[in-house]
Amino acid sequence: MMKTSITLPHSDIEISRIIFGCWAIVGGFNWGPQEERDSYAALRAAYDSGVNCFDTAEAYGGGHSENLLAKALKGERHRIVIASKVGPQDFAGGDVIKACERGLRNLQTDYIDLYQLHWPNPEIPLEETLGALQQLKDAGKIRAYGVSNFGKKSLDECRQSGFSISSNQMAYNLLFRAIEYEVLPLSIEDGVPVLCYSPIMQGLLTGKFSNWTEVPDDRARTRHFTKDRPLSRHQEEGREELTFQTISLIKRISDEQGLDMSALSLAWLLNQQGVGGVIVGGRNADQARRNVRAYDIPSDPALFEELTSITTPLKEHLGANADLWQTDSRVI
Repeated sequence: MMKTSITLPHSDIEISRIIFGCWAIVGGFNWGPQEERDSYAALRAAYDSGVNCFDTAEAYGGGHSENLLAKALKGERHRIVIASKVGPQDFAGGDVIKACERGLRNLQTDYIDLYQLHWPNPEIPLEETLGALQQLKDAGKIRAYGVSNFGKKSLDECRQSGFSISSNQMAYNLLFRAIEYEVLPLSIEDGVPVLCYSPIMQGLLTGKFSNWTEVPDDRARTRHFTKDRPLSRHQEEGREELTFQTISLIKRISDEQGLDMSALSLAWLLNQQGVGGVIVGGRNADQARRNVRAYDIPSDPALFEELTSITTPLKEHLGANADLWQTDSRVI
């Protein structure tokens, strides 16, 4: 049976391996309008379905996501794990402290369970930033700290700093396996679990779109799509046909097995060595409940190996750049 929780290293924090991602509940960006009552219902449904970990950030709606989480689960504070993030513009030691204080106010709490560095910032010494996180931990303002979008160089700096990170949040899914080249092996070696964001590739792994022309521009910003899409930030030709050939193969397998495609995609991730959990959102209660179906997928090594095999050509074409959106990788 699939393991449904893990304890973060260098802590006593136990998290559900299905983690509720709290970005989409603020609406806007590439999700469109959002009713607050639906956001509250999604958060509550996730909790009632056994999800105890909720991932947010000050950058998600300028603190609005943190506010929604605080209000929706106010009576459950000591039963939930809150993971939030500080942006790279606030990596100077004093700024980290101030950002954390803002987060505490937004979350209406006196501690954050897991506080994460949102993206690398090579302009500020990492040792200074990690030192500030350790100060917050020593003061009881946070229980553990981790990183997000940290590549090999940054992870090596973490290792050399003497400070102990508890997680690394990375883009990882069946259609985007770039972290397998460098980041995931290093994470396994260091015992730092990867928390996977975009695990269903912004809906592509739900079967919602039958071909690349149906994908709206705000969801076609990744390097899978041509640089000619209006919101693209990369300089690549994209792999639209191969991406959708791969999606059709995944769908065929899920249909043959009588399994939900998104649940199967999440289950594949949860069965990869080094993966601690998957961060998946929901804009309403039904979507939040569907996420936990991944736990029910039978652990079938042959099935997961077939999924690995059919997605390898796309992995090889996209290469080792772990930045989902940019050719000039910010994952360093």
